[in-house]
Amino acid sequence: MRSILFALLIIALCYSCNSSKKDMSENHKYTNELIHETSPYLLQHAHNPVNWKAWNEETLNLAKAEKKLIILSVGYAACHWCHVMEKESFEDSTVAAVMNDNFINIKVDREERPDVDQIYISAVELMTGRAGWPLNVITLPDGRPVWGGTYFRKEDWIKSIEKIQELYEDEPQKLIEYADRLEEGIKSMDLVTFNTGDVDFVNYDSSMLIENWSRNFDNRFGGYNRAPKFMMPNNYHYLLRNAVANQDKDLLEYVTLTLDKMAYGGVYDHIGGGFARYSTDDRWHVPHFEKMLYDNAQLVSLYSDAYAITKNPLYQEIVRETLTFIKEELTHESGAFYSSLDADSETETGELEEGAYYIYSKTELEALLGSDFELFKSYYNINSFGKWENDHFVLIRTKSDQEITEEFSISYEVLESKKKNWKSMLLEYRNQRPRPRLDDKSLTSWNGLMLKGYVDAYKVFQNEGYLEVALKNARFIIENQLQPSGALYHNYKDGRSTINGYLEDYAAVIESFIALYEVTLDEKWLGYSVDLADYCFEKFYNSDKGMFYFTSEDDPKLVTRNIDYRDNVIPASNSIMAKNLFKLSHFYEKPKYAETAKQMLKNVQPEMEQYPGGFSNWLDLMANYQNDYYEVVVMGEAALEKVNEINANYIPNKLIAGSTSSSNSYLLKGRFSDGETLIYVCVNNTCKLPVRDTKRALSTIKAN
Repeated sequence: MRSILFALLIIALCYSCNSSKKDMSENHKYTNELIHETSPYLLQHAHNPVNWKAWNEETLNLAKAEKKLIILSVGYAACHWCHVMEKESFEDSTVAAVMNDNFINIKVDREERPDVDQIYISAVELMTGRAGWPLNVITLPDGRPVWGGTYFRKEDWIKSIEKIQELYEDEPQKLIEYADRLEEGIKSMDLVTFNTGDVDFVNYDSSMLIENWSRNFDNRFGGYNRAPKFMMPNNYHYLLRNAVANQDKDLLEYVTLTLDKMAYGGVYDHIGGGFARYSTDDRWHVPHFEKMLYDNAQLVSLYSDAYAITKNPLYQEIVRETLTFIKEELTHESGAFYSSLDADSETETGELEEGAYYIYSKTELEALLGSDFELFKSYYNINSFGKWENDHFVLIRTKSDQEITEEFSISYEVLESKKKNWKSMLLEYRNQRPRPRLDDKSLTSWNGLMLKGYVDAYKVFQNEGYLEVALKNARFIIENQLQPSGALYHNYKDGRSTINGYLEDYAAVIESFIALYEVTLDEKWLGYSVDLADYCFEKFYNSDKGMFYFTSEDDPKLVTRNIDYRDNVIPASNSIMAKNLFKLSHFYEKPKYAETAKQMLKNVQPEMEQYPGGFSNWLDLMANYQNDYYEVVVMGEAALEKVNEINANYIPNKLIAGSTSSSNSYLLKGRFSDGETLIYVCVNNTCKLPVRDTKRALSTIKAN
């Protein structure tokens, strides 16, 4: 009976996202203040018996006025264990009574408020040595944390929060003293200092970094020697570049092995396209089934670059199928990109179960595929290797198409036809199941990453549809997320943008707009980029540290003001920003940009040597100093055609500038000649004689 009621609750919640707030309230026993929010994650909790409130000044002031501890619970819509804890604890009236009687309860969507998440995940890391989501923290009324953890069982949760409340009532000074020490610890976690020393990046030997890094490589399944396995696209972007620059065959084989195994693995959706967030095992087989925009955006860029180097058709297939997934599942008609698909979906009993939408039993597959089953079975390992649990399979490949065609004595064309039919048939079949829940908010930073993904795919594959999507998304950002003040908004949903942008939003949008200029030669995209960069200097820059804060000086103050500089699943906002400034310093005569980018790199250099995997995007910037960095200027009526020919090649150490007509821009002035299209290849403003032939221009450039 309970499972039926739970299923009805989920259906009602999904319906309610598109219904009026009044209807939502009338159809549920409980309704709290989250009903007024737009975040799908917060709305999922709007009918909990817990009196959840949103993170805002009013809520924080209420805690101070009532002198109550705060329970801060942070998660996101696609988070499996967040749903589990909600079902076990936050939907339970007994748990809710304890929370409501003693605490001010705040729910936070970590994707909407990464600034809040950063503070409190750092606190939990200090307290417990590890952190993740759901993230549950108790703070003093002033917001300073005193206790926390991740997922808790119902009994453990009640016991823990009751003990903290008892301590607050009996010995509050102990909590205050602990909060003081923890606050200092949080502030010390991101202490990056202004490096006044001289660093010779031109002659910097990165070989030892790679050697130390490689000790963690898994040379059997790719990735790193651990489980779970995250894909870390920016790591492989840099390693790919380093392998090409140094003609390192072993390193290139390791990177392509990793890309092959990820594409073969269950972490890739072989039926619908797109990647899950990570695999729970060491062979990329069983994913944590949530599908995030930011992962897929960066992986499109990575596989596009890898195809430009290797011409491996597998990589083209991955890009094509992933972008089809993005188009069909994560794109709004306005051109905005949605955030994620949930890990969980409903089973036949109405219960939410991780991966239920994506898995198949052998019986199902035999009935659907008929005489093709034996071939399908070999191709996707419907055997002990591909088995997951409860007699279900997560599709995983171990053989190349060539191996399969040879084993079954069929042509490549026949196999391709069968694959297409399999995918169409199984997609139609699984679409009859309840679909994973969609987080349909749009985040500016993630949209910037996806926009660049489309541009990178367009460069390599010359698919005009990719460019059209990129341009539509760029127009969405300008029309909806750019404020009259020059600031960006961070979020968008249902026509509302409510949260001021973070450095990650500016960095990702600037990077994507620069990339868009390099394929369109439309100078307005460079103009937007430099305006946004100047705004960052005004509102985010710390001249004492030579780095940018994560939050604007206009935002309300938190426990501390963080500087995000360590690369992770997404590159750090400061590393993206430093690369942007490096590039913009070539497009414009602005020494400030060049000096700031180099100083930022100097600041992180000491820590970079200790943990290169956490600074791969910085290493990518450093490579621009180690080798020639080319300014390729194309002027003339056929400029776009020539630019497309150049962009199809893997040349990470170059920028493109140009115009189909005369221009007074810094790199273009005086270089237009009527009736001709000329290509100038320059290094540090020193140019070779212009040429008309693209191949001749490319012959003078060495990819590094």
